[in-house]
Amino acid sequence: MHPEIRTIIADDEPLARKKLRILLAAEGGVNVVAECADGKQTLASISAYKPDLLFLDIQMPEANGFEVLNKVPPADMPVVIFTTAYDQYAIRAFEAHALDYLLKPFDQERLHRSVERARAELLKASGRELTQRILDLLGSGSKPEARMNKRFVIKAAGRVVFLDMDEIDWVEASANYVRLHAGAQSYLLREGISSISARLAAEQFVRIHRSTVVNIDRIKELQPCNSGEYIVVLKDGKELSCSRGYRAGLQKLIEKGL
Repeated sequence: MHPEIRTIIADDEPLARKKLRILLAAEGGVNVVAECADGKQTLASISAYKPDLLFLDIQMPEANGFEVLNKVPPADMPVVIFTTAYDQYAIRAFEAHALDYLLKPFDQERLHRSVERARAELLKASGRELTQRILDLLGSGSKPEARMNKRFVIKAAGRVVFLDMDEIDWVEASANYVRLHAGAQSYLLREGISSISARLAAEQFVRIHRSTVVNIDRIKELQPCNSGEYIVVLKDGKELSCSRGYRAGLQKLIEKGL
């Protein structure tokens, strides 16, 4: 069972609209919610029905197909398939990010391929929207304390990784990014280290260098070195440098017995 595709047909020729409606009736899950005979009607219908898919003629009264697309708000923009008797607009159509360009007269097979492309595009868009909604929900929280309790949400290699704060061993700055080290894995996050530090719980994480933050639960030992600096040794054997500018934070931990 195909998910329903809410569709608008925009064409100034009644016979062309009728033929397209008949062809679409043979495609599973396509629900034609409106038919429009000119650009003005098309814009009004897009606003009213918020369609998933728009079959759009180019030469129409009031506003041609390209003028229609220029006036559609980005949030309301459906997947667009141009239907026209003129091949000279094809390049311009794809520059306008049309999914397909059906040259009249087209048959059921050609329409079917186009509808399947639209279906696949809508599924991808739905997946992206769902991912973004999850990211927004997980990252919400107006108070700093609320943000601290949230997991880090990281896009990595086509996946979305949810990383609990307790899983982080240490953090290092990497240009405009930070790399979160968690066991054998590391994840790149587009965020500055100062911003990350503010999100991490102060009682659990300490900044030991301008480019390094460490989870105090992962510290095994501190080795004094020249000029009052330390080498911070983690439980997995990783050695990190603590610079003099951040020595006070470590000193407090030493006084509290870590």
